[in-house]
Amino acid sequence: MTQRPPALVAVSHGTSSPEGRLAVRGLFDAVAAAVAERYPDATPSTRLGHVDVEQPDVPATLATLEPGEPAVIVPLLLSAGYHVHVDLAEAATEAADAGRAVVIAGALGPDDRLVTVLRRRLVEAGAGDADPVVLAVAGSSDARAVVDCRDMAARLAAASAGPVSLGFLSAAEPRLPDAVAAARAEHPASRLAVASYLLAPGYFQDLAAATAPDVLAEPVLRHDDAAPAELVAIVLDRYEAARAAASDRLA
Repeated sequence: MTQRPPALVAVSHGTSSPEGRLAVRGLFDAVAAAVAERYPDATPSTRLGHVDVEQPDVPATLATLEPGEPAVIVPLLLSAGYHVHVDLAEAATEAADAGRAVVIAGALGPDDRLVTVLRRRLVEAGAGDADPVVLAVAGSSDARAVVDCRDMAARLAAASAGPVSLGFLSAAEPRLPDAVAAARAEHPASRLAVASYLLAPGYFQDLAAATAPDVLAEPVLRHDDAAPAELVAIVLDRYEAARAAASDRLA
């Protein structure tokens, strides 16, 4: 009999936005279907939890697994900041103390496949190839997450014909309104686009809209459309990489 792999526990930030919740649930459902297809003989358990705003939280989510069932937590977060390094790390430690092996996979970004999704969203919104773009990111007080965001801006710039700059919606500088104003001043004759490096619709997307760019792209996930295949693949890759790196702990 084939041994079942460790559970895949997807953990999002959580949101009060109904559209954001639908979008994240759509991603999770697509991931669960992909897991079942990849492991048809011994399909891992799949669960969805949240670090903030929504329930179930991470401990409650892990508690729904079979006693002692090992798990890989895959953060449904675009950058690895406080929630990954503190909240999820603490949840994994608590689970280990209770007899459950848990490892944490990497965040979804940076990743070139996310650049593909960002460019697609810009085209869908009507941006031209050479339009100046400001990449809108949530921001974090964790310097490692800020580095990840700058990395994604550099990747988007390398794949774009026009100039790309970066604006943060919280915690870090430059703030998005200032980045938009600077881009307008530098390129006064051009349409300005904002690319949304946000996982799903919600509060931060509304803040991005408030900067009134000429073109505003939608987030990586949309509530009324299938999750991008690129993102589903990233989630599975993060799961499998973490599983392989900690095979001795999860056996």
